[in-house]
Amino acid sequence: MKILMATMGLDIGGAETHIVELAKELRHQGHDVAVVSNGGVYVPEITAAGIRHYNAPMHRRTFRDMRRSRSILRKVIQQERPDVVHAHARIPAFLCGSLQRKLRFPFVTTAHWVFDTRGALRYLTNWGQRTIAVSDDIKSYLIREYGLPAEHISVTINGIDTEKFSPAVSGAGVIAEFGLDPQKPIVSYVSRMDADRALVARQLIEIAPELDRLVPGVQLLIAGGGNVFEELRDKARAVNSALGRPCVTMTGPRTDINQIVAAGQIFVGVSRAALEAMSAGKPVIVAGNEGYHGLFGPDKLEEAQAGNFCCRGLPLSDPRTLLRDVAAALALSPEEKERAGAYGRQVIFDHYSVRRMANDCLAVYDQVRRRRFQVVMSGYYGFSNAGDDAILEAIQQAIHGASDDIAVTVLSNDPELTRKQYGMEAIPRFRMWKVFSALRRSDALLSGGGSLLQDATSTRSLFYYLSVIRCAEWLGKPVMLYANGIGPVRRPANRRRVKKVVERATLVTLRDHSSARELADMGVTRQDLRVTADPVFHLSPAAPERGAELCRSAGLDPDTPFVAVSVREWRNTGNFHRELAALCDHLSRAYGLQVLFLLMQPDRDRATARLVQQDMSRPSHLLDAACTPRELMAVLGRARLCLAMRLHTLIFAARMAVPSMGLVYDPKVESYLQELELPAAGYVDRFDAGEAIAQADKLMGEYDQVLQRLRLKSAALTRAAGENEALLLEMLEHPERRPGRG
Repeated sequence: MKILMATMGLDIGGAETHIVELAKELRHQGHDVAVVSNGGVYVPEITAAGIRHYNAPMHRRTFRDMRRSRSILRKVIQQERPDVVHAHARIPAFLCGSLQRKLRFPFVTTAHWVFDTRGALRYLTNWGQRTIAVSDDIKSYLIREYGLPAEHISVTINGIDTEKFSPAVSGAGVIAEFGLDPQKPIVSYVSRMDADRALVARQLIEIAPELDRLVPGVQLLIAGGGNVFEELRDKARAVNSALGRPCVTMTGPRTDINQIVAAGQIFVGVSRAALEAMSAGKPVIVAGNEGYHGLFGPDKLEEAQAGNFCCRGLPLSDPRTLLRDVAAALALSPEEKERAGAYGRQVIFDHYSVRRMANDCLAVYDQVRRRRFQVVMSGYYGFSNAGDDAILEAIQQAIHGASDDIAVTVLSNDPELTRKQYGMEAIPRFRMWKVFSALRRSDALLSGGGSLLQDATSTRSLFYYLSVIRCAEWLGKPVMLYANGIGPVRRPANRRRVKKVVERATLVTLRDHSSARELADMGVTRQDLRVTADPVFHLSPAAPERGAELCRSAGLDPDTPFVAVSVREWRNTGNFHRELAALCDHLSRAYGLQVLFLLMQPDRDRATARLVQQDMSRPSHLLDAACTPRELMAVLGRARLCLAMRLHTLIFAARMAVPSMGLVYDPKVESYLQELELPAAGYVDRFDAGEAIAQADKLMGEYDQVLQRLRLKSAALTRAAGENEALLLEMLEHPERRPGRG
């Protein structure tokens, strides 16, 4: 692959060293690597390894420098034509993100640290199509602060070159250069000397006089440069003057960190520097601006790994504690120091190799790389509707599971939301020139899933989907009607339009048999229609723990079963909400079920749910948190029963094998209940609580049989859903075998 990395600079620092080692390992594995940065001490090292470097002032966020950096980045990307752009800091990621949509390059970022998210700073960020975090706590931060989907964040390591940082490396050159006494103890420390990174360096200088009394002749070798370097150097000189000897040596920025580490008997530091010292076989006191671990050993491994050796969340470093631990580490016998160093080096071999770090990145690059086939997906996407969002996510997962060679561009009402949630390329569905351009570049149009070809919502909606299909046909692109639900189509002219589209389509798959019957009633006679299943049957739920967490957040008792209820706004429903409230009260009284209302499309479901709640005499709960489709599935998977007006709530419940009753407002709901062999509680325009209660009692009386039948149905539909992608792949790879009458 050709890989372009963008970062602020290449001076001393943990993130900078991570980038240098990653770039060198990728180059070693045969990839073509270039780096854009403001430059720094590591530039000669990467250029010597065959890595091209371009200068851009991405270390400052002034408007002038950012504009200049963006111009340089544009030229470099157009010249290099990389297979992937990998940004490593906030400003480079923001600038690359501002170019990505127009230049259309695959884009990945790495989060090495947590950022200030106050005010406008939150918007000076772009996390790319996929994000790599260097620790689990940074992944949690990205989810919490930026709302990134967990499945789009990969956790990697700070990979260490175990040959460069090895017990075999000598520090003699550094000792000689700075006039250190090799017969006296040396403590090495490495960090940027910036105000937000130099706390421990400052404390080491502060405790030097007392440390000298405890460990006579001790020498502190402090490496790194930054905006407080001169201040700390002056403090070090004052200490040396008071002691009458050079106790504290400030080296400034260095690239020979392995030799700095090798010069010491012990090391003090944090993050990547601590890992490098462990690789070199040194006892390490893990301490930094974020917190304090102390002397690393087997008892500290789990805690240290949780924060990527950054000490986040731990008590801050304290000079007295630091003094005690440094003196104790220096007092260890040679055998004890060797054992501590050997353990640390083994931890690096087991968990932090640079090869693993590079392979982690390559796996993420593969997720966003350019694909052999480009398809456009047209559907009801970007409207914050959990059912249709689930279709989109399910199709994405299924396509990627079937083939790595298919890239999808989504026509979305909210392209930014679609990109953020699913990491997919998305364009505005009503910007017809953009739609035309995407279709022109594509290899096929997928129209679906869901009930797109219907006029119950409006004829205008039907015309939109038909016009997108007609545009693809005009451009000579194959059209797949993907797991469609057909109808209801009531107007004769619309039925004729749908019939023509279905007959001309290259490939047609339907999500249920009632759709096939509807097409037959329209006069469609083609014999190659395939009834598969809704794509959502291929979607995996979120973790059970997440479902339990959401249930608790809604106030449910985890030890009491519940019924999940999904309603939506609809016209001409009369007393529906009062009658449904009576059914919910009955389920609560008769079967001890808690009642939990779910919102599939919050802005259209919330008011109706609250109306039903107000008419209930028993307590009920509302899950009003923002939930992904996979999270709603996890919640439904914990339910005993489901009452659903929305079709995809029924499908979610069926996917999770939860017996359900439908609240019928549309023929598609009734058809799917028949497909699943589940009862209807009634029609919402004439809902009767007495009849609904009778149906509920019958279902609960036959619960075990219904559950067993549903499990078999769900498994069969999951298998059938997989046929959609197999047929799509065959259509793309073998145009000569394409079915249809296009």
